[in-house]
Amino acid sequence: MILLTIGTHEPFDRLVEAMDILAGSVSEKIVAQLSDTEYNVKNMEVLGFVPPKTFEQLFKKASFIVSHAGMGTILSAFEFEKPIIVFPRLASLRETRNEHQLATVKKLEAMGYINVAYTAEQLESLVLKGASGALKPLHRIGKVASSGLVDAVREFINCP
Repeated sequence: MILLTIGTHEPFDRLVEAMDILAGSVSEKIVAQLSDTEYNVKNMEVLGFVPPKTFEQLFKKASFIVSHAGMGTILSAFEFEKPIIVFPRLASLRETRNEHQLATVKKLEAMGYINVAYTAEQLESLVLKGASGALKPLHRIGKVASSGLVDAVREFINCP
């Protein structure tokens, strides 16, 4: 199963439509966790808001994730060691208020942490790669903060 998630705040019809079209090119079912959308989905299973535990179960079950550049989803992919394809919302297309998602993906891509698709063609290429099993998780984090981070925060808090 491929999990598509676009966050809970805004629609993202450009990504939803691209994935709905791609659904006919892959053998895996695509489950789309969507907020409001004006696009009429034809080829994917659509879920609205799901509770955190259900979302975690979907995440664990997915072979890979396709998402907007939401940090919660990206960090979950790192935690559960899931390959992720990130398709950022663009302010230039009025999909978000500024280019924060673009800045996020450029930085994480430069670090080698995520797969990024900037166009529908790049998305198709990466989804087909993922469907063939060729996408691998690029970064991993633990469920809790490292002891080094905890110590640094503790030292900062105790600073005079």
